[in-house]
Amino acid sequence: MKTPAPGRIHSIVLVLLSLAVLQTSKAQKVQNDIDIYSLTVDSKVSSRFAHTVITSRVVNKADAVREATFQMELPKKAFITNFSMVIDGVTYPGNIKEKAAAQEQYSAAVARGESAGLVRATGRKTEQFQVSVSVAPAAKVTFELVYEELLARHLGAYELLLKVRPQQLVKHLQMDIHIFEPQGISFLETESTFMTNKLAEALTTSQNKTKAHVRFKPTLSQQQKYPEKQDTVLDGSFIVRYDVDRPLSGGSIQIENGYFVHYFAPDSLSTIPKNVIFVIDKSGSMMGRKIKQTREALIKILDDLSPHDQFDLISFSSEATTWKPLLVPASTENVNEAKSYATGIQAQGGTNINDAMLMAVQLLEKANQEELLPEGSITLIILLTDGDPTVGETNPLNIQKNVRKAINGQHSLFCLGFGFDVSYAFLEKMALENGGLARRIYEDSDSALQLQDFYQEVANPLMTSVAFEYPSNAVESVTQDTFRVFFKGSELVVAGKLREQSPDVLLAQIRGQLHRENITYMMMSHVAEQEEMFRSPKYIFHSFIERLWAYLTIQQLLEQMVSALDAEKQALEARALSLSLSYSFVTPLTSMVITKPEGQEQSQVAEKPVEDESRGSRVYLGPMRFGHSVGDRTSRKPGGGLKLLNGTPLFGPPGPPAAASPFHRMTSRLVLPELMSPLAPASAPSPTSGPGGASHDTDFRIKGTTPTALPFAPVQAPSVILPLPGQSVDRLCVDLRRPQELVNLLSDPDQGVEVTGHFETAKARFSWIEVTFENPQVQIHASPEHVVMTRNRRNSAYKWKETLYSVMPGLKVTMDKEGLLLLSRPDRVTIGLLFWDGPGKGLRLLLQNTDRFSSHVSGTLGQFYQDVLWGPLDTADDSKRTLKVQGRDYSATRELKLDYQESPPGKEISCWSVEL
Repeated sequence: MKTPAPGRIHSIVLVLLSLAVLQTSKAQKVQNDIDIYSLTVDSKVSSRFAHTVITSRVVNKADAVREATFQMELPKKAFITNFSMVIDGVTYPGNIKEKAAAQEQYSAAVARGESAGLVRATGRKTEQFQVSVSVAPAAKVTFELVYEELLARHLGAYELLLKVRPQQLVKHLQMDIHIFEPQGISFLETESTFMTNKLAEALTTSQNKTKAHVRFKPTLSQQQKYPEKQDTVLDGSFIVRYDVDRPLSGGSIQIENGYFVHYFAPDSLSTIPKNVIFVIDKSGSMMGRKIKQTREALIKILDDLSPHDQFDLISFSSEATTWKPLLVPASTENVNEAKSYATGIQAQGGTNINDAMLMAVQLLEKANQEELLPEGSITLIILLTDGDPTVGETNPLNIQKNVRKAINGQHSLFCLGFGFDVSYAFLEKMALENGGLARRIYEDSDSALQLQDFYQEVANPLMTSVAFEYPSNAVESVTQDTFRVFFKGSELVVAGKLREQSPDVLLAQIRGQLHRENITYMMMSHVAEQEEMFRSPKYIFHSFIERLWAYLTIQQLLEQMVSALDAEKQALEARALSLSLSYSFVTPLTSMVITKPEGQEQSQVAEKPVEDESRGSRVYLGPMRFGHSVGDRTSRKPGGGLKLLNGTPLFGPPGPPAAASPFHRMTSRLVLPELMSPLAPASAPSPTSGPGGASHDTDFRIKGTTPTALPFAPVQAPSVILPLPGQSVDRLCVDLRRPQELVNLLSDPDQGVEVTGHFETAKARFSWIEVTFENPQVQIHASPEHVVMTRNRRNSAYKWKETLYSVMPGLKVTMDKEGLLLLSRPDRVTIGLLFWDGPGKGLRLLLQNTDRFSSHVSGTLGQFYQDVLWGPLDTADDSKRTLKVQGRDYSATRELKLDYQESPPGKEISCWSVEL
């Protein structure tokens, strides 16, 4: 490997960053000057530990110097371990340093007048990494980024997230994901936000008992958004989800190269009853969508309570109030009453977190003193707030101290911070000090789902007081080995070193408490057998357990630092820093220094984002440009990788300026004096008239024209269009005219599918449609706002017209840019959902392959696939006839309707129309 000659380089600093892309912008004529001719992603997942390498190769096709910017998105929990650039055969490596030392270098660069770009763009699950370099004409550059992460089990699945945004067609684009799980892979599914049916041909998945390989290798034509165009469809996320088989012992010990990892997730245990207090912020800052979404989420969460649970609600603003003076059982009656209470929660007043939290603890203590808490149950407090304390005790340190003293290790506290006005560091410390965790809830259309998902994570406690024990002569340097609660769908992970003279068999004992009894699991693992198993597969990332141990240890040390006292915090930080440097991890304590060729003065700092850094700021979701940036060296602007054009929004949250545009769309009234004249005043004031009958708005028409009668009502799209068995031409258009109610649209037990909907007669539309499959157990809930897919209690929300391609065993879910959502299964009826934006807009249902319905199909629509008899045409009016369905007569009329299966405004069709 060539290295740069001394004196011909200078350094720039990357203090961590994270996220994935290659950046392009500038004038159209030089848009493709920097050509990405190869982009590969290679991810090896060895027993949950993922090692990902992204390699991008570019060439400058211009006859002048251009700038190439490498920009990547990677998961928040990942640590960058290496970055390098190869320019004309010379390698410019990255070196991990202590953050303070790297920052000195960066500050010196700023003092010399060299520009610096701070880039800390952070999404929900990802962070951003970016570096730029000038490229000489015809020169080639290879960028390589490596990062690692331990995949955490969330609601019964591990998830590997990769971002794909090349921003141009790439001649050689390939993604390879290799998974090796000694326990056995129980299921594997893929999901993408950019995949099309054409692109899906480039996706292959192979799998056996313990291994899986997912490859995505699209051709240039498959990448094209439009024929003859250079735009790419590759812009979004690619996700692989899977789970592993679980032995009766619930765990697995794996050993490699002198290190071990112990995974524990028993799934056959009964849920422990819980006593839960929901503490809900209803201060004035929650007004509007936040309080509406909180009410919506709380109502659904209450529905999910088990009859064995007890609960209560506390709402607070300037003062805190309880729903009930004592916890009550989660009976149907109590839950319905609580839902009514939640519906009436209104936002106003200040934020008194201290009193609300102490009230929650007092409720639990009172119930305990009066022996109202069931034996063996656990107690949880769930706090939701969107701001800092403003009333009562407002000092965060005092509030944390008061809460810690009141809880006294007896209850678990979970804190949810809604938006970015709240101090996340304050909530996180308070939660970690009291056996829980904190989570940020992002302000978006799916905030209610985020709240529900969090509750599902803690809804089913299976074990408490879990302790892992190993022989002291066998192991050392073990990570966290005691856990307060184990929740269903998660996994406990312990790692450590084997001593040099350790026994041939590693024994482990896991103790814990169930609802009414203690339990002990015994496990053993043969060291030699385990070592051999990980030695043979050629694609496995070797020594991964040692790196997993270091990764997990650092993560836990960083977490412990949040609530540690100063002296202890310094010791924890020193150990975390030492491990970060030893294993080349870019963490919040380290930075990566990247060398560049001589003469390139641009220095950039990319820091590992901390969750609370975004506080008080707003992410402006206006026009942004990502890709592979090109341009003349002299025209380059200083700054980071998120480039916003000039302009300031008139309304909306503060944030970076909006993008300027050569065209401005404005709503205004245009008056042409020579061509238009006002209509004569009406004899009586109109509903919009001002005093004295003068209209607020003047109606202008072209001179010489006279008002005409209003046109006939436009042709509407029916509620449902049904293809009928044996009918090649005619279709049945069904309009619902029943009162607002839940409608069983169709049910086929043999197909394992049920479709229900809620129809609003006043608005002549569905407020929602829900499709439930038995195998796989998946539910699709469609509303005018979005589509929600639920599997294993895990919710995923998708906006209409957002490309989706999800493949799981037995079901394929796709959505195209027109907003057509198709749910297809082999040899089964295909069900489609659509948010129709044409005349009579609203949710629509589509059915394909209806000849596959069984004889047991039923429901408002399902009945039309049973015994259907058409009567003769009406002798007086051949546009009418009778339709007999299961002995019941319906009047059918031949009418013009809009086919919503065509793009808006739709296509007029003649069909037999029936009202139900």
